[in-house]
Amino acid sequence: MKVLVVGGGGREHALAWKLAQSSQVAELYAAPGNPGMAKLAQCVPLKDPRQILAFAKEKSIDLTVVGPECYLAAGIGDLFAQAGLPLFGPTKEAAQLESSKSFAKRICRKYGIPTADYVVVESYEEGVAALERFPEPPVVKADGLAAGKGVLVAQSHEEAKGALAEIFGGRFGKAGSRVVLEEFLPGEEATILAFTDGKTILPMVPAQDHKRIGEGDTGPNTGGMGAYSPVPVVNYEVYQRTYNEIFLPLLEGLQKEGIDYKGVIYAGLMIKDNQPKVVEFNCRFGDPEAQVILPRLVTDLVSICQATVEGRLEEIELTWDSRAALGVVIASKGYPGEFKSGFPIEGLDTEGLLFHNGTGLADGRIVTAGGRVITAVGMGDTLASAQAAAYRLVEKISFTGAYYRSDIGWRALS
Repeated sequence: MKVLVVGGGGREHALAWKLAQSSQVAELYAAPGNPGMAKLAQCVPLKDPRQILAFAKEKSIDLTVVGPECYLAAGIGDLFAQAGLPLFGPTKEAAQLESSKSFAKRICRKYGIPTADYVVVESYEEGVAALERFPEPPVVKADGLAAGKGVLVAQSHEEAKGALAEIFGGRFGKAGSRVVLEEFLPGEEATILAFTDGKTILPMVPAQDHKRIGEGDTGPNTGGMGAYSPVPVVNYEVYQRTYNEIFLPLLEGLQKEGIDYKGVIYAGLMIKDNQPKVVEFNCRFGDPEAQVILPRLVTDLVSICQATVEGRLEEIELTWDSRAALGVVIASKGYPGEFKSGFPIEGLDTEGLLFHNGTGLADGRIVTAGGRVITAVGMGDTLASAQAAAYRLVEKISFTGAYYRSDIGWRALS
């Protein structure tokens, strides 16, 4: 088989790494890929969906796997479907589950999926008036895609007003033309992803992301500073309730809406007293969750993707490595604000799971090229041993301004 991975971050590196393990794959490509993926796949410098489609036609690609939400929200799934080429990922309409928070909240309300109370506003003035219905701290969310940075848990109504002014002032462009205001949900966050072909839904093992930049989950939100799996707060009851009360009603709701969803559904959850509630849905693998979930996946990923695309996911049984996995993101100093790139990275020849999030080439050397640069993943029989293995890897990697949190996994291990 010829397989193409779309994207160039840590999630896509993890996808390419897992796909490359399949005996079914004869040729693996990545568009645009990154220097880490180049060891597994032939990287082609393409980013435009139509150029990627043309390449897939030219090479007679048998399966295309899409990583980033931006491609799915832009309709790459529709382009491939019209051309009769198999692509793992939802259509533009189905991807609204992530590209429009107001759409996702409407689906939750309509089909009885547990989530926070909310209101959708379309102006600063409307937002200020609506704030009164929410006790402090309210949650302010830009409606569209904002690279994981469009959500603020405001500590006061005044802070929320500032966030509304920023969003409606154009900070996130079109993504901020609408705002979702929510009640704050107390509890512990976790993520459960699931494969679905629109008829069958197969949840994966849970993970917990660390979204904030600082130790102890402090400071501004990032795209994710690390993750681990399994997650103690997701016990058997929580897992079953997520399946029965969230995934099944969601799938039924999408079917009733006439939406044929094929790909991955990411359920970001807040859990309290064994009751999971939806914080957000995403339409793809998470990053850095993919980097700790995929190393635990034993079932052939190519077979899963094919069954999903062809509508026969009921034939698949997911099996998992019993070991824990923990990933630490090494970022550029200043991220998620302004940062400098182009610094050579040392230690990449270290043996272990090192997924490239934001790297590039300069004068034949691998250099930093993003806010999040490398995800170092350790595995072990316990979460503590996986954590120790991950940080041993982290210590081998160095570049100017390297920053990482030293407490990934703290909630489970404290």
